[in-house]
Amino acid sequence: MNTLFALLCVLSFIVLCIGIVKPHVIYKWFPENKQSRKSVVMIFGIATMVFFILFSATNSSANKDLTSEEELAAEEQAKEDEEKAKQEEEQRKQEEEEKKKAEEEAKKKEEEEKAKEEAKKKEEEKKEAEVKEKETNDQEKTASKEKSKKEPAKKEKKEKKEPKKEEKTKKVATETNSQQQAVKMAENYIAYMAFSKSGLVEQLEFEGFDHADATYGVENISVDWQEQAVKMANHYIDYSPFSKKGLIEQLEFEGFDQGKATHAAEAISVDWKEQAVLMAENYLDYMSFSRSGLIDQLVFEGFSNDVATYAVDQVGL
Repeated sequence: MNTLFALLCVLSFIVLCIGIVKPHVIYKWFPENKQSRKSVVMIFGIATMVFFILFSATNSSANKDLTSEEELAAEEQAKEDEEKAKQEEEQRKQEEEEKKKAEEEAKKKEEEEKAKEEAKKKEEEKKEAEVKEKETNDQEKTASKEKSKKEPAKKEKKEKKEPKKEEKTKKVATETNSQQQAVKMAENYIAYMAFSKSGLVEQLEFEGFDHADATYGVENISVDWQEQAVKMANHYIDYSPFSKKGLIEQLEFEGFDQGKATHAAEAISVDWKEQAVLMAENYLDYMSFSRSGLIDQLVFEGFSNDVATYAVDQVGL
């Protein structure tokens, strides 16, 4: 429409100019009583102004519509760019989580293989020790027979001690095969991994032993449960950052009582401020936090407010 008004405006102006220079060309279109330059100027001048105003108005409206369309297109493009960036960020986080999970699984698998090798090595050493012990016992029995022929009195003395040995043999004989296997498996687990007493019982039950045999197996091995708590505390600290309070709660969850868990957390060599910094870095690796939000999270994990604030300062938040 604005093109039509522009054309009419130009045409009116041209007619106006012709009417001023050569009015007789324009007079033939007018009645006789209006054939004058004044009439030409008034009519076509007014027409030129009217068409010019209409052209300006429609052109402004068209420009406004065009600007609105451009702004709308720009907003849609911005939304698409933002959505694309968000999808890329989520994909990056997912890839990082998968990579981290793969590394943890590889590390866990490596630890399990190492534990199996150590258990196998210990089993071989145990078998060698049993063979040597058997050879030693055979030699002692042979020497004892020769000695008994020469010293009947000592033989009688030895026979008085035999009931104790027979009593021990009788005790071994009363032990069921399932209980013997439970004892062996408990020894194997304790040899390469830290357990609480209840945790080891549960592990044996998971392996298929009933509660009675599992309990028997755990109670008939030689183990310092306090030392096991310290070992497990060291293992957790090597694997993941903890506050002192959080580590104690984790050890209690594993089956240690509060006394052993507290002793273990205090017995290991660890810088709790450094643990707070490591935990803060871990949180920021996969999640966004404000400064106060990260401090609150570290306090929730068991760190004091001062230590949590120190950690957040160290990570630059």
